[in-house]
Amino acid sequence: MAKQTLLILGGTGEARRLAERLCARSALRVVTSLAGRTSTPEALQGEVRVGGFGGADGLARYLEDQRIDLMVDATHPFAARMARNAAEAARLTGVPLITLMRPAWQPVAGDNWQIASGMAEAAKLLGQEPRRVFLAIGRQEVQMFRAAAQHHYRVRSVEPVEPSHLPANAHCILARGPFSEADEIALLTEHRIDIVVAKNSGGAATYGKIAAARRLGLPVIMIDRPKPSGTATVANVDEALAAIEAHLAAPVAERGA
Repeated sequence: MAKQTLLILGGTGEARRLAERLCARSALRVVTSLAGRTSTPEALQGEVRVGGFGGADGLARYLEDQRIDLMVDATHPFAARMARNAAEAARLTGVPLITLMRPAWQPVAGDNWQIASGMAEAAKLLGQEPRRVFLAIGRQEVQMFRAAAQHHYRVRSVEPVEPSHLPANAHCILARGPFSEADEIALLTEHRIDIVVAKNSGGAATYGKIAAARRLGLPVIMIDRPKPSGTATVANVDEALAAIEAHLAAPVAERGA
């Protein structure tokens, strides 16, 4: 019997762990797709493709050309365009789609959060008075803070930020998580940070900065997630595996019903 083919839209730790566990199945072909924004991604089990698809239509063509039986969107919670493209490609082709998205962080006692709907609002919430800002949002949208050039920024990202995107008073920190609470306390203290700007990515790997801000009594501007695509969502790798197993075990006529 021919192997069933599963496409993982990856780029997260959950996608990597899911591929590893699925590749233990000899009767399953596992392909993980990466956007290609990181030049040195972590090693992945199974087949890997790198680069965009060309929108929803391009992804739909790929699904049909590769005879994909099931697609799992395990991209970052802020990869809104990819989520929309995956949902539309699934609709166009009838390929079932499972969305794996870790739960968002929730404030707890001692947190001092301001919620921003996007980067532009986050920049405005910093206020007019100059502050020392820890910008932990990756590198793709740093340019939005050029409009608030009165502040002093420490920008952390895995890959170097395009120099033309940096605010005037910015210094970069290149590092890949996970980051412990103790390490984040040391970093925030060393750089005399006044306020943290972060995406509500969820998960444990980058929560250290949120816990550190709480311990140090620092405010956090928390950038809210994009609206969900409306597809059925699972919260972790175990739930994703259960959903995948249920799909693959179902008769062909029932899949995607």
